[in-house]
Amino acid sequence: MDRLHLTPQEEGELLTILERYLPDLKHEIANTDRKEFRQDLKEREAFMTELIQRLKH
Repeated sequence: MDRLHLTPQEEGELLTILERYLPDLKHEIANTDRKEFRQDLKEREAFMTELIQRLKH
């Protein structure tokens, strides 16, 4: 698989998008009744959090 190469501006925009969506995802996790779906959302949250950290460094 080819790697995704982003310009610094693209990295900044992606970081902004992820940081803006993360609070909504946390809210969705808190309000989800289905255990399986909540687990999927928590995995997505962990992925996004790790990706945010990578983009910041």
